[in-house]
Amino acid sequence: MWAVNSFADDPDAVPIRPAATVIALRDGAAGLEVLVVRRDTNLAFHGGSWVFPGGRVDDHEISDSDDDMAAARLAAAREAHEEAGLVVEPSDLIPLSHWTTPWGRNRRFATWFFVVAAPAGEVVIDDSEIRAYEWHTLDAAISGSDAGDIQLAAPTYISLRRLRAHQRVTDALETTAARPNEIFLPKLVRTDAGLWSVYQDDAGYESGNLDTPGPRHRTQMLDAGFDYENTVDPPI
Repeated sequence: MWAVNSFADDPDAVPIRPAATVIALRDGAAGLEVLVVRRDTNLAFHGGSWVFPGGRVDDHEISDSDDDMAAARLAAAREAHEEAGLVVEPSDLIPLSHWTTPWGRNRRFATWFFVVAAPAGEVVIDDSEIRAYEWHTLDAAISGSDAGDIQLAAPTYISLRRLRAHQRVTDALETTAARPNEIFLPKLVRTDAGLWSVYQDDAGYESGNLDTPGPRHRTQMLDAGFDYENTVDPPI
């Protein structure tokens, strides 16, 4: 999977690198809570954004693994420990979705998003790539992004939307394990109304014409937050 590049015929294409990230959940007094960490503002990729702990899959994790998923689990567990001090077992990580950074970005990744129950113990950030952390209820993180109070990356925002219906960690994990992994191959489309990230089950995905009749699955990038539209799988 890591070698797949739909823009391989473009000699100037940015290489796609494997990556993995961890959505750590815990039961809070006000409902399901998620850990988000803030990337240093000087970082080239999503600098200043609030994201889930994660990063690139190392070469040794690929060579030491039987398949891509196993390598991604190893990387996710390592990154969770390096960035947030979380100790999680790779086998406990449940895949939620897979995102490939769209063509046109200066860095591109093929990233597995995993869900896990947050382990006991304090969060300890590395204070290098990661400058802060917060626990939010899913609704608070989503509304904070919508209000422009916190800057989320689009995959982070949509992952929260997918999980927001759950009230307890066990429910979120069981439902995620029972559902097929959602694969996102976004295309960026710029219109007079702004910039959109369009997903492959959207009627306008192939043509880039966002007025094409049919299902909608897209995100408009707003000055503050996102306008996410999904008529394919409305419950999220």
